Amino acid sequence: MQDVVLIDKVDPEAELDRLADHYRSAGGAGVKLLNRLGGSAESLLDQLPDPVRLGLTGATEQALRAAMVAAQGSRRAVPDQQPWVNTAIATAMGAAGGAGGLSTALVELPATTAMLLRAIQGVAASEGFDPASENVKFDSIRVLSAAGPLSEDDGADLGFYSVRLTLTGPAMQKLIAAVAPRLSVVLGQKLAAQSLPVLGALAGGSTNFVYSRYYQQIARVHFGLRRLAIDADIPHPELVQRLAHRMAV
Repeated sequence: MQDVVLIDKVDPEAELDRLADHYRSAGGAGVKLLNRLGGSAESLLDQLPDPVRLGLTGATEQALRAAMVAAQGSRRAVPDQQPWVNTAIATAMGAAGGAGGLSTALVELPATTAMLLRAIQGVAASEGFDPASENVKFDSIRVLSAAGPLSEDDGADLGFYSVRLTLTGPAMQKLIAAVAPRLSVVLGQKLAAQSLPVLGALAGGSTNFVYSRYYQQIARVHFGLRRLAIDADIPHPELVQRLAHRMAV
C-alpha cells in the first residue's frame, strides 16, 4: 500500500494573527528612543535648512530610482541576509552618515534608501516571491509608501496593501513619483535627527535601526498577505479587511 503524504493546510486565522503582530510591533521601543532624541516629526522637519527641506521630494525621487538599480544589482553579488543583519548594517550606515552632520547624512541617504529597498526585497524572497519580477519590484516600492515609524496612523495605511496598478514601465515611474513626497517626509525626519549637534552619529544609527526594522516588518505584512491569498485561496481584499478588523480591536 502506498503511503499517503498529508500536506498541512495554512491556517488563515493564525497567519492573520501573526501578520497583525508584525504590524503592531513595527515601531516598538526604537520609535520611543527616536522621539526622545529628536522630538516630534514636525519639530524634526523644522530643524532642516530651507533649501534641504524644499528639495527633499526631488532628492527622494532620485534616491528611489537609484535604489531600484542598486538593490537589484547587489542581489547578483550578495545573498539575502537575515533581518537582524540588514538592521545592523543599516544602523552602522546611519551612524557613519550622522557622524559628519547634515553634509555626510545627505551623502548617506541614497545608500540607506537602497539598503531599505534591498531588505524589503529580501522579505519578498522569504515569502516565495521573485524580487526580479516586475510585480515584486512594484510592490517593494509600495511598501515604502507606508507611513513612517514616527507617524501614528493606527492601521489606517492598511489600505495600501490592496492597491494594484497596471504593471508597465510608465506605471513604475508614476509610482515612484507618487511615493517620493511621502517618503521624503520620512527621510527628512531622518536627516534632521542626524544633524543634531554632538548626537549626529547616535541619532543616525538610531533612525536607521528604527527605519530598517519598521520597513522589514511592514514588508512581512505586505508580502505575507500576498502569500496567504495564494495559499489559502482567499481574495486579497478580503484578507486586508480581516487584518484591518484585527488592528481596530
